[in-house]
Amino acid sequence: MLSKARRLTTPQDALIAAGSVVAGLVLLAAHGYSTWTDHWPPFWARLVPLAGLCAAMLLRRTAPLSALAISTPFNFLDVAFGPSIATAMIYGDALYAASLYGRRRRTAEWLLGATVAATVAVTAGSAVAARDLALGVVAGALAAAVWVTPVLTAMLVREHRSRAEAERQRAEQVARLAELDRRAAVGAERARLARELHDVIANHLSAVALHSSAVLKVRDLDRDGLDRAMTVIRENSVQGLAEMRRMIGLLREGEGADPAEAPRLADLARLVDRTARPGLSARLRTVGELPELPAPVELAAYRIVQESLTNALKHAGPGRAEVSVRYAGGRVLIDVLSPLGDGAGLPGSGSGLIGMRERAAILGGEFAAGPDGGHWLVHAELPVDGEPARGGEGAL
Repeated sequence: MLSKARRLTTPQDALIAAGSVVAGLVLLAAHGYSTWTDHWPPFWARLVPLAGLCAAMLLRRTAPLSALAISTPFNFLDVAFGPSIATAMIYGDALYAASLYGRRRRTAEWLLGATVAATVAVTAGSAVAARDLALGVVAGALAAAVWVTPVLTAMLVREHRSRAEAERQRAEQVARLAELDRRAAVGAERARLARELHDVIANHLSAVALHSSAVLKVRDLDRDGLDRAMTVIRENSVQGLAEMRRMIGLLREGEGADPAEAPRLADLARLVDRTARPGLSARLRTVGELPELPAPVELAAYRIVQESLTNALKHAGPGRAEVSVRYAGGRVLIDVLSPLGDGAGLPGSGSGLIGMRERAAILGGEFAAGPDGGHWLVHAELPVDGEPARGGEGAL
């Protein structure tokens, strides 16, 4: 029984109904009503419309149209007895609740039309019955205050709530879009860090692993060969540490780090000279003079050559890796051609090819890699004047 009562009303409406009963009794006791005759109705009869209207208020939120339907006959009964202030105010609240809480948006419009029509009817009927236009106007004004004003107020509140809800939804949408942008930026930054870490660490550690393996495998390696291998190991270790320090500095200091420390195409000769292992060497060929290139283009070109040579050290067969860099048609053209191996080199995860392709795509360039006859060809084209895509190459 208690749960059913909770479904029929709300604590707020129950409190409003109880307060209305008390206020209505006080107003009736204070003679807050008018009468059409001096002896009718008796005082106790006026409690009937008051009780009916207060009972209907229990449904003002849970069933507002039903509450209005219940209230209307009791309101007419009160008018027939002689209008009272308490019942007029309660019936006005019933109109307000039906217009505001009604599930259909056109309920308020329908009620507005009905109350306006009723107000006009009261104005005309009062003027004709009393043969006094002024009395009709006063009666119409009172009817409008009791019937039309609550409906208009509810329409304004409902419109305000609709706008507030629309603004709330728009704010939530903006917040969701901002979160998606943040996640995309974080993802792009993580991808950039992954590319950079892979290129820096894989290149130098691969050289260290290959030359240390050669030292371990060749037991009768002469002193000169041992010195060359240890020199390569030391240079790659030192260079790897230097680049790791640069990256850590960039991550800690952001834009305050020195961009001049980033590798450039001018350093390719030194990179190619360090790329060597038993049975494999590398040679750099630069066609023409390169113009002044943007830092993102220089870094991407260097990293693509670096990763291509790293892959050659790990997977290429005996022979020579040829590196070609040239400028034509507003683009830097990179080709790295290395002998195909027998698959017995160091294992790879494929991240290098993914990183090179991403670097080219970020700058709006092109990338391709695959077998070409008896060689493995890496080809990249990087536009010089192209703007990096969002989340593209930065200082790293």
